[in-house]
Amino acid sequence: MKLAAVLMSVGLLFLSLPTLAKDIKHMPSIEDAMQSEVYQNRLDPNISLYFGEQPHGSVLKSFGSFPTNKKTNAFNKTDIEACEWVLLSALLTLQERARKEGGNAVVNIASYYKKNTVVSDTQYECHTGTFIAGVALMGEVVTLAD
Repeated sequence: MKLAAVLMSVGLLFLSLPTLAKDIKHMPSIEDAMQSEVYQNRLDPNISLYFGEQPHGSVLKSFGSFPTNKKTNAFNKTDIEACEWVLLSALLTLQERARKEGGNAVVNIASYYKKNTVVSDTQYECHTGTFIAGVALMGEVVTLAD
């Protein structure tokens, strides 16, 4: 009898797990993220990053657009802290791609979460769950004139 009660309790727990999951969409400030402690001396200053339609120098060569989809552990972080960490990871990936292709900038960076494009000069899309935060970006790797 006790075993049946335990099995029923475990079964009810598994049925209720989807209701415990969260998926919250955030649109944090790019500027706030870039000024946070998380970013101190981590991004490569030789590879410029331009979000949305921010003005930039003349494009000498385009190497194409590349997506990045990053996740980070959100445990023991606020949603915004987790978003800042995962944005940093996505930006480092775009910079690495620029380095690999021979570019010196990534332009037209847009949020690309679940292949839904959101273009903004000032905000990025981040989703937080119970344990994970995610940011997906799309950016065009280019060589800009000096």
